[in-house]
Amino acid sequence: MEPAELLAAYEQMAVIRRTEKAAHDLFLQGLVKGTTHLAAGHEAIAVGASAALRPDDYVFATYRGHHHAMARGATPEECLAELMSRATGLCKAKGGSMHLTKASTGMLGSYAIVGAHLPMAAGAAWSAKLRGTDQIAVAFFGDGATNIGAFHEALNLAAVWKLPVLFVCENNLYMEYTPIADVTAVARPAADRAPAYGIPGEVVDGNDVVAVQETVTRLAARARAGDGPALLEAQTYRHFGHSRADPGTYRPAEEVERWLKHDPLDLARGRLVGTGVPEAVVGEADERAMTLVRKAVEAAKAAPPPDPDQALTDVWADGGAAWRT
Repeated sequence: MEPAELLAAYEQMAVIRRTEKAAHDLFLQGLVKGTTHLAAGHEAIAVGASAALRPDDYVFATYRGHHHAMARGATPEECLAELMSRATGLCKAKGGSMHLTKASTGMLGSYAIVGAHLPMAAGAAWSAKLRGTDQIAVAFFGDGATNIGAFHEALNLAAVWKLPVLFVCENNLYMEYTPIADVTAVARPAADRAPAYGIPGEVVDGNDVVAVQETVTRLAARARAGDGPALLEAQTYRHFGHSRADPGTYRPAEEVERWLKHDPLDLARGRLVGTGVPEAVVGEADERAMTLVRKAVEAAKAAPPPDPDQALTDVWADGGAAWRT
């Protein structure tokens, strides 16, 4: 990344981090209904990968997908309004935290069923191949999904058909509350499975936005060229527990401290200063992020509730609700 590109990536990560913090605070105030799965600490994966993709590429994420929605063009206001069940929400209050979707920007959904979206990403990639475009699909998923049948089914079919799809594992060491290492036969739950399907398997520092961008750029070019899928394991760490009901006390204190010192924003800030970008300029990016999210919170709070008459709309492609046979 050039310094200007890295500064933009840093600011986007700062916006995502502050939006996640706002979601946390709004939840504690009783304004976010249901649970949330915060991605604070994962920002570099979404932002770095998105910087390597085209606007017409397809992205699929998990219930921990706020960062991917925003990296693909959803605004903090749209996301927070959705979490607060407002009419101005990204999905008009029909999706909530776990189903953020913005098809107009290629964000084809966040999915609550672990691993369920990997075959869907393969299907989107198959569609691109069938239509003769050079679009690619990217499925982001957690380490726990590597022990789900859909993971293996999707990888196998993608390899057989040489689909233009990237499978990106956000390995944050824990499958909900269980250490992935305790229940998995290989040390690297994603990358070590790739050889079984004859596809490349790589590991990247998921907290380094530059490393993620460079790696995804290379693998995306390979997929567009017709060389088939790849599996990328991005090593990262969530700053919060699995969900807002989880204090995360099962994680060793020294482990948490070590990873917090490897914060994606701190790494990017250090790179910026190292390339000669004045700290004051980085500080201005932080201020812009803070102002944007503060205004988003205010707007979401002031937004109206959804109209019950709209509950069954958007069920079909024409926007209607009539039952089809």
